[in-house]
Amino acid sequence: MKNKLLLGFLIFTVGFARYNEDDPKMVLVLGDSLAAGYGLQASQAFPALLQQKIDALGWDMKVINAGLSGDTSAGGLRRIDWLLRGRVDVLILELGANDGLRGIELGSTRANLQGIIDKVKATNPNARIVIAGMMVPPNLGQEYTRQFQRMYPELARRNQATLIPFLLEGVAGEPSLNLPDGIHPTAQGHRMLAETVWTHLRPVLQSLR
Repeated sequence: MKNKLLLGFLIFTVGFARYNEDDPKMVLVLGDSLAAGYGLQASQAFPALLQQKIDALGWDMKVINAGLSGDTSAGGLRRIDWLLRGRVDVLILELGANDGLRGIELGSTRANLQGIIDKVKATNPNARIVIAGMMVPPNLGQEYTRQFQRMYPELARRNQATLIPFLLEGVAGEPSLNLPDGIHPTAQGHRMLAETVWTHLRPVLQSLR
């Protein structure tokens, strides 16, 4: 898995080094194990399925999967400068779930996610932002759970971003759609994730054409 991720990052960097206005629009998925497709082949993860949908329409766009299993919002903030060596037309921000599972203070998570968006906008002022909303189990307390869920729409409003209300809609809590750990989606689960993301992403991509 680590070797595949490293190879993907190397391809990503080399590709960006040659980027010009005639090249495909770049869609960066910055996420954790959900984007990385934990337990599956990279081709089964939802970013690869988004690429298939784009290709089926004949659109000249490339999806870059920068998912890293176990990553937090702080990890994403540390990684984003490296990922921004080239142009990003759309950022799909899929981070924060691991923060919630670890009970990280929400002010810190919110600041990290905002920091990622700020960095993307600083280097790519016209970039479109898509925020994948998440939820956490109630064992951390009702107030934490409620504030965590509110964090994503608040960030979307603040940044005029497109919000995916809940990335795991229809998948979370469904045993048949998750691996034995009960957390990570199966291949079928990822197909459902791709449909959820596509509903919100397609209009964004159409506006870029």
